[in-house]
Amino acid sequence: MKYIYLIFCLFISTAFTINAQEIVSPNKKIKVIVSKKESNGKSFGQVYFKILYKNKSEYIEIMPSSPLGILRDDQQFTDNLKLVSESKAKEVNQKYEMISGKQKWCDNLGTEKIFKYVNSNNEPLNIVFRVYNDGVAFRYQFTNKSDSLVNVIDESTTYVFPSATNRWVQQYTESYEDFFPFSDSGKGDNKKQEWGFPALFKVNNNPVWILISEANISENNCAAKLNNSKNPNEYKVSYASPRDSFKQTGVKTTLPWNSQWHTLIIGGLSDVVESTLITDVSEPNTLEETSWIKPGAVAWIYWAYNRGSKDYQKAVEFTDLAVEMKWPYVLIDWEWDVMTNGGNITDAVNYAKSKGIKPMIWYNSGTSWLEPTPNDRLLTSEKRAEEFAWLNKIGIYGIKVDFFAGDQQDMMKYCIDILKDAAKYKIMVNFHGATVPRGWARTYPNLMTTEAVYGAEWYNNKPILTNKAAVHNATLPFTRNVIGSMDYTPVTFTNSQHPHITSYAHELALSVVFESGFQHFADRPEGYKSLPPEPKEFLKNVPVSWDNTKLVDGYPGEKVIMARRKGNQWYIGGINGKDEKQTLKINFDFLGTGNFKLKLIKDGENDKSFAVEVIKIKKGDVLNVECLPRGGFVAVLEK
Repeated sequence: MKYIYLIFCLFISTAFTINAQEIVSPNKKIKVIVSKKESNGKSFGQVYFKILYKNKSEYIEIMPSSPLGILRDDQQFTDNLKLVSESKAKEVNQKYEMISGKQKWCDNLGTEKIFKYVNSNNEPLNIVFRVYNDGVAFRYQFTNKSDSLVNVIDESTTYVFPSATNRWVQQYTESYEDFFPFSDSGKGDNKKQEWGFPALFKVNNNPVWILISEANISENNCAAKLNNSKNPNEYKVSYASPRDSFKQTGVKTTLPWNSQWHTLIIGGLSDVVESTLITDVSEPNTLEETSWIKPGAVAWIYWAYNRGSKDYQKAVEFTDLAVEMKWPYVLIDWEWDVMTNGGNITDAVNYAKSKGIKPMIWYNSGTSWLEPTPNDRLLTSEKRAEEFAWLNKIGIYGIKVDFFAGDQQDMMKYCIDILKDAAKYKIMVNFHGATVPRGWARTYPNLMTTEAVYGAEWYNNKPILTNKAAVHNATLPFTRNVIGSMDYTPVTFTNSQHPHITSYAHELALSVVFESGFQHFADRPEGYKSLPPEPKEFLKNVPVSWDNTKLVDGYPGEKVIMARRKGNQWYIGGINGKDEKQTLKINFDFLGTGNFKLKLIKDGENDKSFAVEVIKIKKGDVLNVECLPRGGFVAVLEK
């Protein structure tokens, strides 16, 4: 029997051999194991990876063996790969500066290994892994050279999770404008089972979170999405589907070629929220001179009246609002090309400049919904050159470009071309109706913000945000806003087409809880002018770009307390995502030494009033703040 058992074990070993290699993060908390499963002793097979996380003194498996691989229309690199070589572990160590975002100085610090494979036709494929203290990134490389176009059509990349995993994932839509509902099943309400980035998971019963997205998309990439239609716990990467005006599947490119970085931010919730992994793996800044790039608050006309800037008098009114609130910018929205009632676009721009306000204007990208005008001024490099030269002449500082058609390769190239050409004319950019951030803010720092969020403008469109806004607002800091600036258009006190029932203090807190290089404050002028002195003064001074960010406390959909530092001042924003009263607890462990004065603006007796306190605080103190249902608070700390 012992002899038979040994023969059986030998057979199993021959039929299913796993050759494993390890990559470990600099702090040793995250370990990636790359392996190849071979059958019947053959040297070719499927490559897999799994992720281990050090919880206290031992590693726990947080992502079981998950398939890797990529397909071209002329070659497959999936279940037919042979390992040729494995590089030595190499340190990635780079410090860089961000002009806008959650953190000014960032550390791109990780461990890299390159695994070289060939397929059964002896065609090469590299899989590059980087393991960071707060996550994992990997990408595919075709290293051979070819001037002929090849078509990269699909991936077998799949993220596998234990069945008990909790998840907050948005059903895929080209605009990325939807909710991130909680689910423990992985099943949506449509048959496609397609999900957009970023996707948040709490792994099984472990205190570990994973936020999946991607970064460093170039003109030779399309954006991807996730699909778990075959198994609700297995999320496969799939490429943007063809559309009527762009029939291509995947990417057409010459070789050599790099895929985008597939990113997994890993750790506690604070590790996820504070991570800069998306920009860490993206290409460095390409602009030599950047002093003209200045984040700032913006007075914005659309939300209040559910229309654009056709009325010159409204453009004047919002310019005057920017003056009163000390905001540097005013956005002149759609229909400015047919402006009437006392002036045209040049008059509106000149009025803003005469008041010391920097004007910005809106454009239709010309690729999707064509009714709002102007709708065809940016589609070619020649048109952009003519338009941007005119903007320089009249004195425009930034553009908001809307209505992109999807995530296909041509849209990625179009966005990048706009950023490159705008930079030549020192014009800042806001993308609306576009894909989520994928690291471009580092490479092209004139990209100030991106919509790709179910934001406050939806109060104009449907009644659904009224009852869901609080829980949605308390989810976005853990999902969409992690990966880049988010043009939610927050802080509204009056009502638009549909009412909001978040408290005034909750709305005020969104100026800190949400990060955006251009923070478009959306309310009508009387909404801000009628504020009590303390919240009004707070909105005049709150920064929009930050030196540091800390998640003090929070849980998706329930609560958020965010602390952000600018210079020597800390700004704190807290919101209650629940429909019942909640006490939010501020732990001041993030402070340095010394005593601080804290000015707290919180919910008053009702949801339309404020209460103000001044308190002395030091490192290690804990402050309990009582919040109304859907309530919140802000605070400023200074020595």
